[in-house]
Amino acid sequence: MKRELDIVVIADVHLGTYGCHARELNNYLKSIEPRTLVLNGDIFDMWNFKKSYFPKEHMEVVRRILKMAVNGTKVYYLTGNHDDVLRKFGEMSLGLIHLRNKLVFQVDGKKHWVFHGDVFDSSIQGARWLAKLGGQGYDLLIRINRMINRTRQLFGLKPASFSARVKKGVKSAVRFIGDFEDIAIQMAAENDYDCVICGHIHQPQIREVVAKNGKTITYMNSGDWVEHLTALECKAGQWEMYQYHKADFSTPNPRLQVQEREGQNLQLLREELMGKSQGMAAFELV
Repeated sequence: MKRELDIVVIADVHLGTYGCHARELNNYLKSIEPRTLVLNGDIFDMWNFKKSYFPKEHMEVVRRILKMAVNGTKVYYLTGNHDDVLRKFGEMSLGLIHLRNKLVFQVDGKKHWVFHGDVFDSSIQGARWLAKLGGQGYDLLIRINRMINRTRQLFGLKPASFSARVKKGVKSAVRFIGDFEDIAIQMAAENDYDCVICGHIHQPQIREVVAKNGKTITYMNSGDWVEHLTALECKAGQWEMYQYHKADFSTPNPRLQVQEREGQNLQLLREELMGKSQGMAAFELV
């Protein structure tokens, strides 16, 4: 049964790259029924897109989103840096998909500001070629990470995220993430928003912060579908972070399921054996 939600925000899917977890995202989208779906940038990776690589799992995600729109979900596509070619079209509606650069709405009287967040990234604004090179290196790291994790699974080891370790280990990366969040929070406070929702940095988070002007801001980042497999969900005014777990979508092997008739036969055999053991016990007592 599908979970009914008011708003769902996903970002940084990077369809068209090897790092995208399209199958898992499709499983998630099939399990929900939101009134509004916000695609907050980098859904397609037009920087690293290859004509030779767009598997059916990636196309299934596109079909699923279109089907949700046909069935009544209002779908907003906000542009990011990897799909910034769409920004030249401005704000328009492409059939059932509404293209925007940012989105502002209210939930329980609180003003929400949603945008991808790459406008705060100086590496993209100042040296786009360097950002593209970094994106290609990131995709390569994800591919290597997956191969290593397959080997780890053979030995019963848990998967590890090496890109996350790199981010934690490099001080400049940690400082960039902190600066990004601080700027988003400060800008939201200055423009009298109550909540700000971003993507871009692939760091899922929900937290409340008191800005410099004393205003309390809820900062949220929906994460990504490359490493963290997360989304933001809102129901009845409450925001929560969703994280994909494989076990929630796995089905038991039919060969391992005991048929009803076989179960009945086992029960009859058990009762028969129990009756014989009681008879033997009574005989010994006599």
